[in-house]
Amino acid sequence: MRKTSYEHIYPSDEEILTIGKPISWQEIMSSCSLISYNELAIALKASISALRKEFKREDLANKLNSNLNQDLFYPTEDSTSLFLLDRLMKIIGSKGANQLYFSAPIFENCGFLDIHDTAPLDICNLSCNELIVTDENMDYAFMSLYDSFITLLLAKEESIEHIVQSMNFEAILCDQRTFINWYSK
Repeated sequence: MRKTSYEHIYPSDEEILTIGKPISWQEIMSSCSLISYNELAIALKASISALRKEFKREDLANKLNSNLNQDLFYPTEDSTSLFLLDRLMKIIGSKGANQLYFSAPIFENCGFLDIHDTAPLDICNLSCNELIVTDENMDYAFMSLYDSFITLLLAKEESIEHIVQSMNFEAILCDQRTFINWYSK
């Protein structure tokens, strides 16, 4: 029940996993007439007031918000989408890792989990904000970004294009020269 008319009511994590389904960013861009992932990233960040005034693009945020179906929900900002967690856990465990190391720096919470006994909901319950998860060998890591809808997948190996394709991720492939605000360049 809404306390105010402008309050957003989101489904619970359990509801998202059981009755929700992911929609591709490509599909969102198409329905909102956004022409690139750059525009989409700026529209999303502008819609949550995460950009400084001189970079904010209300026109893009309005395109996004005015064309979204009421049955669609933004992913939760600051955290990794529930729909990605199962695949990310498979990647982290793909080289024989048995433990996950997690760090939620805003709440100064960290620790280890058994990779085989950890479910996506367990990861969600670790932090409602930024979270970094890696395996004990630090072959792979993923992290959510503050004031963002982006999850970074980090790897020791030079190229992860094969992982992106095999896991059917929509992704911007980055290298050591890519800035964290890739969308504004």
